[in-house]
Amino acid sequence: MGPSNRAQPVRILIALVAALVIGVGAAATAPQGALVAADWIAPVGTIWLHALQMTIIPLVVSLLITGISATAEKARAGRLAGRAFITFIVLLWFSSAIGGALTVFYLDLFPLASSSAQALQGALAEKTPEIGTVPPFVDFIVAMVPSNPVTSAANDAFLPLILFTTVFAFALTRLPREQRETLTRFFEALGNTMLVVINWVLWLGPIGVAALAYMVGARAGTAAFGALLHYVAILCGVGLVMWLLAAPFGIIAGRVSPMRYIRAVAPSQAVAFSTQSSLASLPAMLKATETLGVPAAHSGVALPIAVAIFRWTGPAMNFAVAIYVAHLLGIELGPSQLAAGWVVAAITTMGAVGLPGTISFVSSIAPIATAMGVPLPMLGLLVAVETIPDLFRTLGNVAMDVSATRVVSLRTGGEGELEDETDRLLRE
Repeated sequence: MGPSNRAQPVRILIALVAALVIGVGAAATAPQGALVAADWIAPVGTIWLHALQMTIIPLVVSLLITGISATAEKARAGRLAGRAFITFIVLLWFSSAIGGALTVFYLDLFPLASSSAQALQGALAEKTPEIGTVPPFVDFIVAMVPSNPVTSAANDAFLPLILFTTVFAFALTRLPREQRETLTRFFEALGNTMLVVINWVLWLGPIGVAALAYMVGARAGTAAFGALLHYVAILCGVGLVMWLLAAPFGIIAGRVSPMRYIRAVAPSQAVAFSTQSSLASLPAMLKATETLGVPAAHSGVALPIAVAIFRWTGPAMNFAVAIYVAHLLGIELGPSQLAAGWVVAAITTMGAVGLPGTISFVSSIAPIATAMGVPLPMLGLLVAVETIPDLFRTLGNVAMDVSATRVVSLRTGGEGELEDETDRLLRE
């Protein structure tokens, strides 16, 4: 990530804070004038948010197809790759479930102050569509299978669209090599094109976020600051638990002593902290697995697959954002909505962009929120504070990549090559 891209989240965050301060100040000194100005400025933020949203469907579809295709291709290489693929997929589903449960628990324990929630609901009332009734569970299951995937895409019905895309991606892996590569290159080019568009839109991010932030500040007052701080605390709480879970998984399932694990993983965590990029942390992760006794032939296969599709914290924290927005807007989530969010969060992470969270935030969370019936306007503001939770995302992803690689290698005929630390200490 170049210097300009690294500064991008900082510029957006500064714009958010400055616009909120101006909006709150204007509301305090000239309430009527502040509201009039908000009505004029709000369309700028809406246009910017729509510009981000227009890339979501082609980006999610293309990344999911290329991600599954590339991983299936690697899985054909041998038993280790296949076992790694299955392990990563199972862990992603667990991540989504844990993240949803944690968020609901946190929000029950530490709910957003009713005054802040009501102020923000009032500020966003004109921009938030009404939520329809939740269909019965049987109808929800039936609706998962689309009769027309094009109609699903046009209506933002992400769950059936993602199910169709997943089936399409696995079917693509069964085609002859030439046809498979042609389709994969097409979707890869489509995804890369959408990333270019997203970077253009994010270059205008300070303007769009400032417009949205001024509107919320002018209409909600200081409640906006309290809500953002509460959001960051809840999301970081989810990220912290997901990060900490990587250690016991590596230590217990990987049969490694705690001190050996900590010494091996610490350098890769330092790189993750400084770069906020799993891809940039790959060399340090390879060194960590070497220190843990994983053969290079194993880590050289499992870790690249992990970096491509396995983002341990992704389902948990993306699901958490959608649940939080529903909580903020006073939306009661039923079992069907939570089930939809759980499924979409687990699946879409396989096609997530391996870039800092600010870039992939809306494209990762919008499908989950839409599948749950949660409106999207708040995402334009929350993207501005993603830099802080994104730190926990990267730390957790890197730690679990190392832990999972050790476990997969140990379970794939690596017992003879991987020395069990406990047995070694007993022998000594």
